[in-house]
Amino acid sequence: MTSTLELAPRLDYEATGALYQRLRDCRGGPLTLDAGAVSYLGALALQLLIAARAQWQRDGEAFAILPRSDAFCEAVVALGLPAEFFGAEAER
Repeated sequence: MTSTLELAPRLDYEATGALYQRLRDCRGGPLTLDAGAVSYLGALALQLLIAARAQWQRDGEAFAILPRSDAFCEAVVALGLPAEFFGAEAER
């Protein structure tokens, strides 16, 4: 069964510790992150999401970030990743 985790609207430095704990608690199974309400994505939180994606891939588990707000997608690009890094734009 896929776990769904709703991301906080503001993923800044202060939110990253709590996000790490929540991700750690979800490890061991497929995971979908809901970024539909994200209005701010900082570099540290993005780094954590990149690491989580890589960990889930190493574990052979599904990992998705759906839906994704425009602010989330814009921050991903502004911080240097391609828009498709977390999946196709059509999936937003």
